[in-house]
Amino acid sequence: MTVPAQRSGGTTAAPGSPADPPSPFRGLGKSFDAALGRGIGNVTRRVLGPYQTAVVRIGFATTMLLFLLHEWEHRHEMYGPDAPWGFDLATRHVSGNQAFTVLLWSDSTLWFEFVYHLVILACVGLLLGWRTRAMSLLFMVGVLSLQNRSVFLGDGGDNVIHLMSMYLVLTRCGRVWSLDARRAEREEGRPGRDPVGVTLWVVLGAALMASLLGGKLDSWIWGLFFTGMWLAHGFWWLVRRYAPGEPRIVSDIVANLIHNAALFVIMAEVCVIYSTAGWYKIQGSRWQDGTAVYYPVRLDYFNVWPELTDILVNSGPIVMILTYATVFMQVMFPFTLLNRKAKNCLLVLMIGEHIGIAVLLGLPFFSMAMIAMDSVFLPTAFLLWLGSRARRAAEPVRRRLRRTPPPPPDAAAEVPERAPAWAK
Repeated sequence: MTVPAQRSGGTTAAPGSPADPPSPFRGLGKSFDAALGRGIGNVTRRVLGPYQTAVVRIGFATTMLLFLLHEWEHRHEMYGPDAPWGFDLATRHVSGNQAFTVLLWSDSTLWFEFVYHLVILACVGLLLGWRTRAMSLLFMVGVLSLQNRSVFLGDGGDNVIHLMSMYLVLTRCGRVWSLDARRAEREEGRPGRDPVGVTLWVVLGAALMASLLGGKLDSWIWGLFFTGMWLAHGFWWLVRRYAPGEPRIVSDIVANLIHNAALFVIMAEVCVIYSTAGWYKIQGSRWQDGTAVYYPVRLDYFNVWPELTDILVNSGPIVMILTYATVFMQVMFPFTLLNRKAKNCLLVLMIGEHIGIAVLLGLPFFSMAMIAMDSVFLPTAFLLWLGSRARRAAEPVRRRLRRTPPPPPDAAAEVPERAPAWAK
């Protein structure tokens, strides 16, 4: 039974009749606004993934450092004046694609030695997190200079290092596990005089000005990029010391946004690398019939451990399992990011695969670069646990260097760090 509505002219439910169910869209606007506010707060007020970016920084700096030290005896044949890809050929190639390399600014052996060893020092500085902003720029300059000098050298991992060296410049990868972080803790928000930092950036600014005025840095894109980076970091230094109020807060928000955007690009790059590699493998007949793994390990160039290789490749089921597992892991990796447990399990398998490639195929630097790239997806709780174990293992060495007695048993008990809820 219904009664006429007095104002709208419609009908209303009679007293005692069941009410209409509530709208499923009720409160949706408020929930969306709350979620949007939390998201904006996360990407503006905090540095996301500080431990992940620190591991990526340490991993790529270590990989490049070990590679340069390993090839130190052959540096002239690889990137120097004795390289088969001569100076004239490299100059003509770079003039066509506008690639950046400082090694082609001069064909002097002294200049090559200076650049090569400067890159080694930049790797050490980036690894330790000493003046991370400056070291990340020098690391990028060194990686691009060496790789663009001899474009036919590399094993695939050089492409990953090439990309990540540019992304790391935009991240705040020295917030943890670095000498910069220790210096920031000592200052406790009251930055004092920093003659080393000022001197470093003055020297870098003078080098940039000399390269621009001397016509060496003839690309306006790279000139604008390096000039903008130098001015941005100089502005940050001034704000940090002389404007600790609202200008510092706004600058910190902008830096967080840039860092988080670069972190997202790094994660997307990893997904693109694995997914494209997996889908291209699916199109190959050898990957389809499950025999693709057999052929590279039988090549003399990659056959490092013949006895171990024979055990693997002489078993048809093992070859088939390794072939299909490689394709499956690469194709499925982007989809496992939707589930934390699945992602962590697949990360373990992929890191194990890269270790196997390093051992069986003799490609340690390729595997190190890929593992460093995968580290961006490692869970924060695991990284905190790993960091606490590393500090505990290094404590005797630090005490010996400081010549301090060991702490009493009660004081030695260390409370493990807890990962924030958003980073789990």
